Amino acid sequence: MSGAVDGGASDREWAALSGLPPVAPDRTLRYGDHPSQVVDQYGSADGRRVTVLHGGYWREAYDRSHLTPTAGALTKQGWTVDLVEYRRVGGGGGWPHTAEDVDAALDVLGDPPHVLLGHSAGGQLALWAAWRRERAAAARVLAVAPVADLARAHALGLSEGAVAEFLGGPAYLAARMPEADPMRLFPRVPVEILHGTADPDVPVELSRRYANNWGARLHLLPGVGHFAPLTPGTPAFGVLLDALR
Repeated sequence: MSGAVDGGASDREWAALSGLPPVAPDRTLRYGDHPSQVVDQYGSADGRRVTVLHGGYWREAYDRSHLTPTAGALTKQGWTVDLVEYRRVGGGGGWPHTAEDVDAALDVLGDPPHVLLGHSAGGQLALWAAWRRERAAAARVLAVAPVADLARAHALGLSEGAVAEFLGGPAYLAARMPEADPMRLFPRVPVEILHGTADPDVPVELSRRYANNWGARLHLLPGVGHFAPLTPGTPAFGVLLDALR
């Protein structure tokens, strides 16, 4: 594991990802009436499918737009990409509505994808779906820097209390944590995790705890922060492509 976590490095990684030109989808599916209940699709309909859940600590301020370059790059590798949007805290989301949107989107998409890919808070949602769905959420789940341990994330006060905010406030933590925290939800499909050791946004200890708890395969990315694995052209993105294959 690397030494001290460099928050500035993570800021640079975010700037590199968010600064890429957006890539428009080939088509958009709607799975509900809310403006956020949509799935952007990239690539040919007959390619290997990866369904992507973005992060942003479940907040309205962060939507799927920062992952459109990622989706575009994956299509060049032969993937059909489903980039899922969902209701978020401050925009009609939060627990359980955000999770219900993920469930509904997977229903609309039909056959389970080859891979359900979740990043950060989207990783929590992917791990939740791996437990929740009686019909498999995907052949396997690939979680990148996931918020895989909600109780620990709350105890650490990550992102200024994002977990309590997501679950509806401190009064709801005890009641909702058991149904939302991946640490309490046995995955029905194989899980693989990628996590940078220099991630200041979601500490790697959360993935270590999840992997130890449920036997998930954990790949550590030395010196990597929170966003590089999703940024086309970086060595960490190459690791992501290898994991997808």
